[in-house]
Amino acid sequence: MADVDPVAISRIRVPKTSEIVADQIRAQIIRGELAEGAFLPPEGQLMEGLGISRPTLREAFRILEAEGLISVVRGSRTGAQVHKPSVDLVARYAGYVLQSQGTTIEDLYQARLAIEPSVVRWLATDRDCGATVKLRSLLAAMKAMIDEERFEEFIANVETFHQTLVAATRLKTLTFLSRMLLNLAAKHQIEFQKRHPRSAAERRKSALVGYRSYQKLVELIEAGDVEAAVAHWRLHLRNANATWASEGEGQRLVDSL
Repeated sequence: MADVDPVAISRIRVPKTSEIVADQIRAQIIRGELAEGAFLPPEGQLMEGLGISRPTLREAFRILEAEGLISVVRGSRTGAQVHKPSVDLVARYAGYVLQSQGTTIEDLYQARLAIEPSVVRWLATDRDCGATVKLRSLLAAMKAMIDEERFEEFIANVETFHQTLVAATRLKTLTFLSRMLLNLAAKHQIEFQKRHPRSAAERRKSALVGYRSYQKLVELIEAGDVEAAVAHWRLHLRNANATWASEGEGQRLVDSL
């Protein structure tokens, strides 16, 4: 029998105690056993209950802090505060990855164009999902923003409209992916407006065109006019993409820094 080459056998890595502690706390947060905003027990109580040293516990805390799952106020007597996993945090990290890969703004908006017409088809086909209730409420608020010339707030709520539209499918995976893309696009839109300032009259005109397009989409979904709804939203997105990813803008890299 041939001898086993010890070099060919991968070294087994034994997790550090701090990693095991972080794994245990992370699992409790993700499973919902530790609620958003709750506080972990004080350090002394955790050390005694887990049978670990202070340096080990603090290393576990550093791991969880880096993941955005807890925040620690040094010197506080309340302990570390719990936070649910954040889409914003994931979107920021995803932005780092996309930026390092040379991903352009045009690429980002094309991804949205690939997702949302399918969402509209889903919603217009299944009109019992109650999607338009939240959308109509949001549109009423957005109309008031136009009337009161709160244009920055209106632009911010454009992202909310897209998020609400996708979330109406109740498909968590799709909603997560869409929200991540929208968060990245929102940063670009803020910088875009700084680079391309417009008068109040121009902003009002643009906001009204967008509002009427959103209103028409809702009406088509409610009517169950599937093909018309999909065609309308695809055209809307292409027009929006032509603005946000216009010449000189679409070639910019996704920027999360």
